[in-house]
Amino acid sequence: MFRTRHYKQINNTSSLLLRIGTYPFQQLDDVPYSMTFLETILGELLQIFKREGIEANSDADLIRKLDIRQSTFHELFSGREDMVKQAILFDIEVENRRQMDLLSKASNPVEGVMTLLLDGIKVIKQVNPVYIGDLQKYPEAWHMSMQNVIDNNRHINAEILNRGILQGYFRKDLNLQLVTKIIIEQFFMILNPVSFPPDKYDLSDVFRSVYLYYVRGICTEMGGKLAEEYFANNKI
Repeated sequence: MFRTRHYKQINNTSSLLLRIGTYPFQQLDDVPYSMTFLETILGELLQIFKREGIEANSDADLIRKLDIRQSTFHELFSGREDMVKQAILFDIEVENRRQMDLLSKASNPVEGVMTLLLDGIKVIKQVNPVYIGDLQKYPEAWHMSMQNVIDNNRHINAEILNRGILQGYFRKDLNLQLVTKIIIEQFFMILNPVSFPPDKYDLSDVFRSVYLYYVRGICTEMGGKLAEEYFANNKI
């Protein structure tokens, strides 16, 4: 039996995509807002992609795993590139919302930075490295994903670092623009399979080694103590 959820509310797919974003690698019932049929499908697709890779399943395989009719699948997606693009757009917005929720719970800028880094390690551990390689085969979707990393992280990191400097947690001599760019470029370096082939390196270990020690270097004595406590408490 195919699922019987109605989706008449999503006839205008392009207008819907203006208000939805990406779905992180987590259970569907963790999503903090009401989901439409399309959003549910995109969330399930992302779980499959991040667990198995994008190219591991044909359209027919995906239709079977999603438990929907072939006609429904083709109404939702004009082709494979469109499917991946919609999934990435969905992933971007939900992930950005989740990051903002995490940051709202941090008690100080150092904890904010560490929270994001730990979350990054957790997310990378849950994603099959094949997914990252497969995504690069879809240039438009890959570009949107990486552009969001640049834009969103530039804004978030600059805000946290500036607040941390003013509150005495980070060194006053930091060049905010430069440090923010370094953090972003380090991320791209980690994802580069030439620099760190996933069959030779655990990406979560690379992430930890690159970022966690870097944070110590930009902290003041007060901020450094907080960072050390955070490392110890979270067994980093």
